[in-house]
Amino acid sequence: MRETAVSRALQFAAAFGIVLGITIFYRKVLPVNATTVALTFLLAILAVSTFWGIAVSVFMSVAAMLAFNYYFLPPIGTLTIADPQNWVALFAFLVVSVLASQLSNRARKQSEDLSARRREVERLYSFSRGLLESGNVIQLLNRIPAQIVDTFEVGAAALFLADKQKIYRSGPVMPLLDLESLKAIVAREEPVIDVANSICFVPVRMGVRPIGSLGISGTILSRQTLEAIGTLIAVAMERARAVEQLGQTEAAREGERLRTALLDSVTHALRTPLTSIKASVTNLLSNPALSGEQRSELLTIINEESDRLNRLVGEAAEMAQLDAGEVVLKLEPRPLSDVIDAALAQTKGVLGNRRVELRLPMELPRVRVDLARAREALIHLLENANQYSPSEQPITITAEQNGDFVITSVADRGAGIDDPEQNLIFEKFYRGRDQRYRIEGTGMGLPIAKAIVEAHGGTMSLTSQRGHGSVFSFTLPIDRSRPAA
Repeated sequence: MRETAVSRALQFAAAFGIVLGITIFYRKVLPVNATTVALTFLLAILAVSTFWGIAVSVFMSVAAMLAFNYYFLPPIGTLTIADPQNWVALFAFLVVSVLASQLSNRARKQSEDLSARRREVERLYSFSRGLLESGNVIQLLNRIPAQIVDTFEVGAAALFLADKQKIYRSGPVMPLLDLESLKAIVAREEPVIDVANSICFVPVRMGVRPIGSLGISGTILSRQTLEAIGTLIAVAMERARAVEQLGQTEAAREGERLRTALLDSVTHALRTPLTSIKASVTNLLSNPALSGEQRSELLTIINEESDRLNRLVGEAAEMAQLDAGEVVLKLEPRPLSDVIDAALAQTKGVLGNRRVELRLPMELPRVRVDLARAREALIHLLENANQYSPSEQPITITAEQNGDFVITSVADRGAGIDDPEQNLIFEKFYRGRDQRYRIEGTGMGLPIAKAIVEAHGGTMSLTSQRGHGSVFSFTLPIDRSRPAA
């Protein structure tokens, strides 16, 4: 307050100094006629009014009138005016200078108002862009007060929602931004601007219905800006709710589609062996005259399909145990080659004459694994590559160290997997839509392999390109144990 008074006093002193300077210049340095002096005074008054306001310019107008009368209108050196026409000139000078000061001051205020309005519009635009970045309602509500404080450079902001009876704040907790004050604005449904306490309120409306209120402390914003902020908040909340509902609808639709695909895969996996068993049993019961060889063949089919059903049930049970974390791993340091050799030995009959290419570095650290479980995971990947790629194409197994893990990859040269299906390929019972009826399987191999790897603390990923094959990669942790001394 004191600094403002001192600054104001200096402005009055400077205005008086300007009048004094003009007077001395035209009296001592460059004598001119009275009209030139009057115009010079008017120009100086306009300049002062532009920069320092109406009060200083009116003071300067009076000072200039007195100086003009005393030093430039006859009789010189007195405030007496001999010629009546000079009274008219002096009065006109005073009126013109005051009116010019007012007009200049009004233009200055309009310019300042326009600049302030432009800044507020720019801030509103920045605020609206920030609101669009949040698609979650809770995240948006927590973000709005902080964004108001940052964007509009206010001291504190509080957003109240009537349906939740909750306040979201940013900045220091101000006594005037309390729950009762914010509730009163919702009931009043009109903005409130308290200049004395530097606080303002605005209702937040959804259409014509108030759903909450906003309080701002530390800076006074215009009524138009406050109402625009309230409207933007309501629109952003409605948009966030719509985005959430759309996401939930899409998730429900995707979940339903996935359940349908899983049910289809499980139904197909169970129906195929059951159909074979049913047909064989029916044939045996309805044809007592079958030869021994025919009966043996039918019994063999029943036996094989029963094993297939048993394997499906076993894999489902194993998957349930892995999901529940009930499988205890017997971890021990092993060379990765032990896992690969064990898996290749187990799948020798399945792979037949297919070529398997190994590309393993000579110096590869040992991994900490449960050999039986890790072998099982790799077997599932090898069987998958064997099923979904031409028999004349090789399967390639590679490995490399990456930090604290060894990455093992199994690559095939099959048809590849489309991008939308890559997110589903590790789901239980899911099988590729183009292959599920041509190639036998339960859709459990890849989910089991992934669960086993994750139980070891590793990860499994897929890289695939349509028409160029697929690469399944998994990581196993490096053994960091040291032998006892």
